[in-house]
This record gives sequence, C-alpha cells and structure tokens, in this order.
Amino acid sequence: MSHDVTAPGQLIEHLFSLEGQLAVVTGASQGIGLAIASTLAAAGADIIGVSTSMPDGESAARAAVESAGRTFIPLRADFTDRVAVATLAADLAARPVDILVNNGGTIRRAPAAEHSDEDFDAVMDVNLRSAWVLSREIGAAMIERGHGKIVNTASMLSFQGGINVPGYTSSKSAIAGLTRALANEWASKGLNVNAVAPGYVATANTQQLREDTERSESILARIPAGRWAQAGDIAGAVLFLSSRAADYVNGAVLPVDGGWLAR
Repeated sequence: MSHDVTAPGQLIEHLFSLEGQLAVVTGASQGIGLAIASTLAAAGADIIGVSTSMPDGESAARAAVESAGRTFIPLRADFTDRVAVATLAADLAARPVDILVNNGGTIRRAPAAEHSDEDFDAVMDVNLRSAWVLSREIGAAMIERGHGKIVNTASMLSFQGGINVPGYTSSKSAIAGLTRALANEWASKGLNVNAVAPGYVATANTQQLREDTERSESILARIPAGRWAQAGDIAGAVLFLSSRAADYVNGAVLPVDGGWLAR
C-alpha cells in the first residue's frame, strides 16, 4: 500500500490510525489482552472483547474502550470447549472484522514427568487450537474482503524450551509455525499474519515466578532492560502489527522481551 501523505504529522496519523476498523481481542478481560484492547481503541478501533468470564455489563475492558470513544462488544467463550470455539468463530466470521488478535492463553506448570495429559490438552486447546480455528474462519472472511490483520501472541518459549511448562512451550512453538504458515498463504490475498513474542510480563500468569525471589532475581539479571515488561509494552507492538505501518510485514514473530533473547 502506498503512503502518499505529504505532511509528517499526517503520515504518522495515516500509518497508525485504526479509525473505522473493528478489532477482535481474545483474553481481553485482563493483563496483556486488556492493554491491547485499550491501545487499539485509543487508535480508533471498535473492540469485540472475548474471554471466558467477560461480563455483559461493566468491566475494565468496557471502561477502557468506551473512555476512548469507541464501541465495546463483550463475548464469552471457554476455549477448552471446542463447540464453544466453533460457535464463536462462526459468529465473528459473519462480522466485518478487520483485526484479529489471538491473545487468549493459559499456562499449567509441572515437571515434564508429572505433566498430565489433561493439562497438556487444555493448554493446547486454549493457546493453539482456538487461534487456529478463529484464524481459519475469520481469515476466510478477510480473504473475501481482500484485507485484514491477524496478530498472534507467541512467547519467548516459541524460541526456547522453558522449565516445567512442556504444554505451554509446545503451544507457543506451534503458534510461531502457524503464523508463518498462514502468512505464506494469505500475504498475496491482502492479509498480514504476524505474532508478538512477549518476554517476562508482570501479569497473573507470571505471579508465581515473581513471588519466587531467587527465580525473579535470576530472570531480571538476564534482561538487558533490567525490568519485567508491563502489559502496555506488548500492546504497542500489537498496534504496530495491526496498523498500516506493518503492511509489508508478513510472517514475523516479533520479540518484545527487553533484550532477553539477545543475551
């Protein structure tokens, strides 16, 4: 897409404005998903926020989106329930979705020799299978319209093995592969499929690590930035990949990790 805008201020606004667009954000009730929904709304997008327990009425996500002057539509779905995911995907595919952010996720911690099939399957269903089904159905509708942005949430463990999280690592490694596979097929059809790979973020998923003083200190010692990420750090990268500024970015897995992978 050509960016034929003369004034610098107009160019920046043109590149990063999401005015008039509709974005779906899964896992939008808290943490990274809430920050993403808030940031995309601030850039001009109306938001469909999905989570297992998203309330119909007041919520942090609704307040953030509506304070930006945008429309918020709450939807609930249990991503361990395959029928519920299929129903959600059909619903969303019938709407004019411009941006899909597959952020909903979960983690189960146990040594590999003790990691149950139930935990492994639940993590794979939530982190990988739901992203696949939503991408397939909404992506097909985007192809018909000739445009769309899909942003997946990968992880540092898309590149590394991790400790005590074999299901999570498997799912996030697969997310990186799925991102590339879809980009290969859909870039020529007007879609951009990319992923962010968050580092250690101060969210509920990492509370156990942050409360382990020895482990937290060892993690911080390796991060060149010297701090845990905040959810907003990840949201800024998602905004970039959702915007016109990323029109020629395809199949990328963008680390947002304070330099962890560079060490």
